[in-house]
Amino acid sequence: MNVMRYRGYSARVELDAEDRIFVGHIAGIRDIVGFHGRSVDELEAAFQEAVDYYLEACAKLKQPPNKPYSGRVMLRIDPETHARASTLAQLAGASFNQWATELIARETARHEQVRHLGDAMAPPSPKRKRPTQSTKKSGIRSFVPGTTA
Repeated sequence: MNVMRYRGYSARVELDAEDRIFVGHIAGIRDIVGFHGRSVDELEAAFQEAVDYYLEACAKLKQPPNKPYSGRVMLRIDPETHARASTLAQLAGASFNQWATELIARETARHEQVRHLGDAMAPPSPKRKRPTQSTKKSGIRSFVPGTTA
């Protein structure tokens, strides 16, 4: 997993072998903000430009940036923990539900083994599906530095 950080934002980076570029998306926000570059230096500059543009766009729209999580899930957890866990899930390429399901299943299995409940009690680990990209946006347009809007 390749992660970049700038101004408190994290991004997951992948190689697009077909186009021979690095592609990244800011993680931990509901808006879809992407960037790309052909070199590490170009990618880093594009990421910083994308974060700066995202913050400027939020200010122009008078909406707070990076406030996507309510703290309400099937169980109640504090919003900071919810946001951190969701960012980790995105960085792992999974939805929050997929990530949480895997985590809960793994910890349940580990505790069952510790307590010698046996393999018969442990549920099978859920298969992780490739996440689909949401088209739901809250006013922020996707941004790829170096292109015209």
